Amino acid sequence: MLLLPHTSMADFAMACEVLARANQLAERKIYEFLTLSLDGTPVALSNGLQYAVDLPLGYSPRLDGLLIFAGDISSDINIDELSRGIHAQNMEKMQLAGIGCASYWLARAGMLNQHRATIHWQDINQFTEDFPDVVVSSNLYEADSTVMTCAGGVATMDFVLSLIAAQQSHEFASRLSEVFIMERTRPGNERQRIPLATRIGGSQPKLTEAVSLMEANIEEPLSTDDIAYYVGVSRRQLERLFKQYLSTVPSKYYLELRLNRARQLLQQTSKSIVQISLACGFSSGPHFSSTYRNHFGITPREERAQRTQPQSQG
Repeated sequence: MLLLPHTSMADFAMACEVLARANQLAERKIYEFLTLSLDGTPVALSNGLQYAVDLPLGYSPRLDGLLIFAGDISSDINIDELSRGIHAQNMEKMQLAGIGCASYWLARAGMLNQHRATIHWQDINQFTEDFPDVVVSSNLYEADSTVMTCAGGVATMDFVLSLIAAQQSHEFASRLSEVFIMERTRPGNERQRIPLATRIGGSQPKLTEAVSLMEANIEEPLSTDDIAYYVGVSRRQLERLFKQYLSTVPSKYYLELRLNRARQLLQQTSKSIVQISLACGFSSGPHFSSTYRNHFGITPREERAQRTQPQSQG
């Protein structure tokens, strides 16, 4: 585990804990890891703590996997030293992953060109602008060829569990996730939830308030007129805001919110399809099923069936 300056303590701790608990569950040491920094000196973590590492990257033995952690994209990183240390490993056999903002530094080292990669939503715009040869996604994690990237945060746990599932078994990873009271491991292609204010800027409080009302009223949807009344604008003004900043109309945006919530419930819970239909504001099962199929291309029943199938990392 290579710690770059300002590594998130949470990301690092989650990865360590999952591997440690995997050893406990297996009742043998199936994972062993070293902590590294570029020069071997202690690393300042995001919370201000200094973490003493085992070795500098250049002195590391041959590794099966290298997880790189970084907390921001404004640090002073020696890219040449990072690149040399990585290339000194057996790149054909080693799994390489960037967690949090580490994908930014992998891209800076030229290791993500023409690859799909993700990064924490706060840095997606800058990442996209700085590296036009990288295919940037807003997914939780990406596994493209031998280079993997993860957005960090709680997705770190999903990502490490997915690696363990691929190396051990899905059944073992499921038992391990239960140790952490996780109902399911989210697949990499699940999107990060990017706050609306970040996507459109903070200059449209009425629009942000309207969307917040929609999110708070999924089970009993409000009419467009009601939403306009509660946020203090006319219906026409509200529709203009949605069209200008979200390229849609309020009713369609609201429907997509409800359908995405339904999809989440289908994937993450054991509620019946009828219960999910009602919880997401649909008055009848057939209407829910047809609307769901029109939007996602599969029926709720087919969506539920896919939940039991192993998720690929790609």
